[in-house]
Amino acid sequence: MAIHVDETNRTFHLQTDHTSYIFQVLAHGILGQVYYGKKIHVKPQYNELLKREMKTDTPAYSLDEPAFQLGDIKQEYSDTGTGDFRRPAYQVTQSNGSRITDLKYDHYEVEQGKQRLAGLPSTFDDNDDGAETLIVHLTDELIQLDLELSYTVFPHQDVIVRSANFKNHGLETVTLNVAHSAQLDLPDDRYDLIQFAGTWARERHLIRTPLRSGIQAIDSVRTTSSPQQNPFMMLARPNTTDDSGDVFGFNLVYSGSFLDQVEVDQWNVSRVLVGINPSEFDWQLAPDKEFQTPEAILSYTADGMNQLSQQLAAFYSEHLVNAKYRRMERPILVNNWEATYFDFNDDKLLAIAKQAKQLGIEMFVLDDGWFGHRNDDHTSLGDWFVDPKKLPKGIGSFADEVHGLGLEFGLWFEPEMISIDSELYQQHPEWLIHTPERRATPGRNQYVLDFSRPEVVDYIYGLMSQVIQETKLDYIKWDMNRYITEMFSPALPADRQLEMPHRYILGVYSLYERLTQAYPDVLFESCASGGGRFDLGMMYYAPQAWTSDDTDAVERLKIQFGTSYGYPQSMMGAHVSAVPNEQTGRVTSLDTRANVAFYGAFGYELDISKMPEAESEEVKQQVAFYKEHRALYQFGKLFRLDSPFDGDGNVMSWVVVDDEQNHAIATRYQLLNHPNAPYDRLHLRGLDPDKQYRVNNGTATYYGDELMNAGIFIGSEFDDTAAVKQSADFSSRRFIIDAVNK
Repeated sequence: MAIHVDETNRTFHLQTDHTSYIFQVLAHGILGQVYYGKKIHVKPQYNELLKREMKTDTPAYSLDEPAFQLGDIKQEYSDTGTGDFRRPAYQVTQSNGSRITDLKYDHYEVEQGKQRLAGLPSTFDDNDDGAETLIVHLTDELIQLDLELSYTVFPHQDVIVRSANFKNHGLETVTLNVAHSAQLDLPDDRYDLIQFAGTWARERHLIRTPLRSGIQAIDSVRTTSSPQQNPFMMLARPNTTDDSGDVFGFNLVYSGSFLDQVEVDQWNVSRVLVGINPSEFDWQLAPDKEFQTPEAILSYTADGMNQLSQQLAAFYSEHLVNAKYRRMERPILVNNWEATYFDFNDDKLLAIAKQAKQLGIEMFVLDDGWFGHRNDDHTSLGDWFVDPKKLPKGIGSFADEVHGLGLEFGLWFEPEMISIDSELYQQHPEWLIHTPERRATPGRNQYVLDFSRPEVVDYIYGLMSQVIQETKLDYIKWDMNRYITEMFSPALPADRQLEMPHRYILGVYSLYERLTQAYPDVLFESCASGGGRFDLGMMYYAPQAWTSDDTDAVERLKIQFGTSYGYPQSMMGAHVSAVPNEQTGRVTSLDTRANVAFYGAFGYELDISKMPEAESEEVKQQVAFYKEHRALYQFGKLFRLDSPFDGDGNVMSWVVVDDEQNHAIATRYQLLNHPNAPYDRLHLRGLDPDKQYRVNNGTATYYGDELMNAGIFIGSEFDDTAAVKQSADFSSRRFIIDAVNK
């Protein structure tokens, strides 16, 4: 049993295999947070953990209870304006302008399993993995507003999923100004905030800073989760490493504007809020209507950040990703974009496809430029029908030729966008998001469709469906190359314009839901100028995402390493591209480029039809190697060994290990070579200490504890007594570790 309730003391104790989450109904029906951390015994109550002192600078809840002060209580879901001056979990404006509410505990219920949310991506327990759901009901009797706080416990992955559902049973409309998915009040502030920040082509770099008094927040107001800040964050004790120590992880199953906030108060209590960004958000809740927040993911471990990442990866695999793709090996693909850009015809494309077949590649993906009259990035978005000048026999005929080669076929779409130079704009200029009588700001020479309007979603669904059916499509790369500006919809009244950002995301989810339900065999890959929408909301529909538009192997080390903290490697689209690299101008070896891209959904992003014979043979060997080890690379347990964010960042290494601890692959990357370098060793993780292993099919055997504690000797990149023939910079070394007796 995962949920324990003491009826007398109204204590709720949620237990996973290794953690406890406890809260209690306090005086006046207010929910108080008691404990979240390492698993402890179930008791009727935890009075020691609820002790507090009366503070002279904090208002009391009532005259006859001077010691009951909301500003001094660790709360479970706090309100506005009743003595707690920290940022609230919710705020409701009523018809008289008041923002004061009084939601009190009413009752609870426990359900077995976990149901999906309607209209939102969400977690589930379709395989009876022991999940239990607690729903706590609170009500404000004056305005007849009900709140359902939902907690689902996934015991075997040490995850708790939270959300809130507001229901208006009153006679008047109220407005939600703030509606977070989860709040967690931690008893102290001795944590480092770990966030994953960046920008286009430099996404998800790890930044670690100690908490301080006041508010620290990461957020997005771009109507995407954004490359600037990712919605995944961690709170770790200062001494926590990848291998040991306390760490909390927080993530949001949402793809729009979000807020992750930590507020440290005057008593050093740390309040965590996770949810939709209150900036540019309101929601009018009419009588008999409800508002469901996205789900927030909470996870804790006392065993370091590698363990946190692994339990989250296991959780996403079992309880978020479409079951079809849970352990399905992702196909090796070649994308034509960097090979041809907009300048192609069917002969050019087929030359790439035929060579792909020769090299063992499994899928050909036709990127931007196949539709309308799109010869550059100024035109045709929204016109999802083939350009006959490029593909005169039609997109279906071209797809048949690709399929005839024995390859799968994929297409690029940017469904949410519109060009001024398009048939769609000529027919429906009102569908372009803009503010009346104001200048519309272009981004990448394009604009955004109003997906808050169901008719727009219907139209795009019809066009995409036709293409999917005509091509018998296997894969869609769903791109989004700009953020939303001049947010306004003529379909909404003036007092509901702040609903539009959330309604837009609901429209995106609606299109995804309809397409994935109608075409369950199509593999979707999310993309937003690369990693601009790398989030759990997208993962629910698209089990892999283009990690970054930056394909330089050196830059990808930090991008993929940072991403690995919150997301599994099976989600990371990672390709080998041409050199000099388009984003950095850097030249790296084909071997290093592949060794970086292997840790993800692998592919190529260059003109393989024009490669020298020696490189073609090397690619053929890479493809064969990846196929042999694909399941391990995509679904193996990942351990980070050396971080590119530590020290001078010159070395990075990690290892993937299978569930039986029989097979592992470690890779060490070194950016710059050093003359007469000191000795170095690579210390592995995740092996069975009592098993014996061979490294790179050598004759010597090593116990797992030896490889983990003593390590593998790393020699120089070249013999520095000999003449240097080529650079040893940007090098990589791969170690294949196999158990001798499995």
